[in-house]
Amino acid sequence: MWRISRSVASNLRQTRHFSAAIPGPCIVHKRGADILHDPWFNKDTGFPLTERDRLGLRGLLPPRIISFEQQYERFSETESVFLWLELQVESYRSLEKNTRGQPENVVSLAKWRILNRLHDRNETLYYRVLMDNIKDFAPIIYTPTVGLVCQNYGGLFRRPRGMYFSAKDKGEMMSMIYNWPSQQVDMIVVTDGSRILGLGDLGVQGIGIPIGKLDMYIAAAGMNPQRVLPVMLDIGTNNQNLLEDRLYLGVRQPRLEGEEYISIVDEFMEAVSTRWPKAIVQFEDFQMKWAFETLQRYRKKFCMFNDDIQGTAGVALAGLLGAVRAQGRPLSDFVKQKIVVVGAGSAGIGVLSMAKQAVSRMTGDNEVTGNNPFWLLDKDGLVTKARNNIELSAAPFARGFGPGEIEGLGEGASLLEVVKKVKPHVLLGLSGVGGIFTEEVLKAMQESDSVRPAIFSMSNPTTNAECTAADAFKYAGENIVFASGSPFGNVNLGNGKVGHVNQANNMYLFPGIGLGTLLSGAHYISDGMLQAAAECLASYMTDEEINKGILFPSISSIRHITTEVGAAVVREAVVEELAEGHGDIGTKELMHMSEEEMKEYVARSMWYPLYHPLVHEK
Repeated sequence: MWRISRSVASNLRQTRHFSAAIPGPCIVHKRGADILHDPWFNKDTGFPLTERDRLGLRGLLPPRIISFEQQYERFSETESVFLWLELQVESYRSLEKNTRGQPENVVSLAKWRILNRLHDRNETLYYRVLMDNIKDFAPIIYTPTVGLVCQNYGGLFRRPRGMYFSAKDKGEMMSMIYNWPSQQVDMIVVTDGSRILGLGDLGVQGIGIPIGKLDMYIAAAGMNPQRVLPVMLDIGTNNQNLLEDRLYLGVRQPRLEGEEYISIVDEFMEAVSTRWPKAIVQFEDFQMKWAFETLQRYRKKFCMFNDDIQGTAGVALAGLLGAVRAQGRPLSDFVKQKIVVVGAGSAGIGVLSMAKQAVSRMTGDNEVTGNNPFWLLDKDGLVTKARNNIELSAAPFARGFGPGEIEGLGEGASLLEVVKKVKPHVLLGLSGVGGIFTEEVLKAMQESDSVRPAIFSMSNPTTNAECTAADAFKYAGENIVFASGSPFGNVNLGNGKVGHVNQANNMYLFPGIGLGTLLSGAHYISDGMLQAAAECLASYMTDEEINKGILFPSISSIRHITTEVGAAVVREAVVEELAEGHGDIGTKELMHMSEEEMKEYVARSMWYPLYHPLVHEK
């Protein structure tokens, strides 16, 4: 059962005061049943009589008028959100009864279906529910359930959402982009489905990721749902099971490569930029070679970033800085941390790159030519300069010879060998390999040179996590700091002690990065803006919380977190002279805002779900 918490109740009182203002009207070009079938404008039983008359709705709805607040209050009256969403007691009881004893993924998908039905019918109500119950619903509309949705997309598909550009659309994208009904788009999340979470190539089914990410943008950053666009670039799939699946909805051909591939992404980016020059494009779940290629190719030409490389890196850096604080040491001691990273994909390399930049800033050594604090492992073990055909992205982190090298650790050394010999302060996993932090590896972390070692098991979804929270505390010791990409419950250590579990998820950063960039009007997203976001998140927690091993805030505070992060991004854009202003707020106004005024500017720019009066125009 989900119940309204005191904090949510307080938020509701505040939002009721806010909603007392009369919202401005929306011009619509539909009437009658067409309005009821449009989730952007549908209010269900919330249409007042005046609107029912002018929109041709009389007789199409039950006669009783239920206000938006009354619709929402059903939640508190029935206490169970799923029961409330279906407006009948038996629905949720039936869900509980029918799924009792079933695998967790079956239950999660059942919950997702119920939320999705509301999303299909009434977006305003859906986002109100999502915002006020984000802690409970984020795992359903985002990680880890979104991975299940992508895997089962062919069977779950009911109604199209977003846009699809396929390999068969080459030469047509500039005209296709005008098929999207919104005149203005602020935020686009795009994927090619080639590396969905840790699940691999899911082809067109990867559209679930942009949809879930944008739901988080709306809930956490107040992006207007009518001004966001999820996009799938269907360039084929190399997943043979999908190619043979009769329910598969994508192009049935192997993935394009080389110039054929990049020409399609080029055409898409040009089309987006032509229609919406100020739109921010977030790249999501591209396989490593294309993640790095597209980031370098577009980041100075378009306003874009790659969440797997840069968002994951920012959240990880915030956690790494928090781990230093948890040891009772100053942040400047970060340069002394020995960090082992398992996973040389886009996320792992992204984390190392941002951590290296942080060390460079602290030491003034741009190349980190002194003691190298990083050890990188991939599927072939420790990456060293002795490796043949080393990946270009991994080369800067390959171990070699000289200061800081450890005798007996050669090319391809196993994770257990590395942990035993390095005795790292931090063991961080972004490998996508579930259980790779074995009992032996975790026990070896007890010999860490840190009084409070950190274990970050960051791969998604939960089945791909390098270790569970329970195993980490059981085998590595009760004094560790633990973080994971997907949610785990806190661990009962006995004697009243609790092993706190931190969800080191990109949701703490990407909404603020996107919103801050939009409100600054920056024409591209700099490393400094990303660093500012990470450092803001790192400083968010109090010393008392950090001492308990709590590195990240509760997701129930996500709008406040996003406000802080967004304001930090805007400030950095102003400092770097990248800000060009947004709407009625120009560069001069941004330059003269105090820190508090900047936060207020970000907060009041957030969209909030309210029913607006609808006016029909032919």
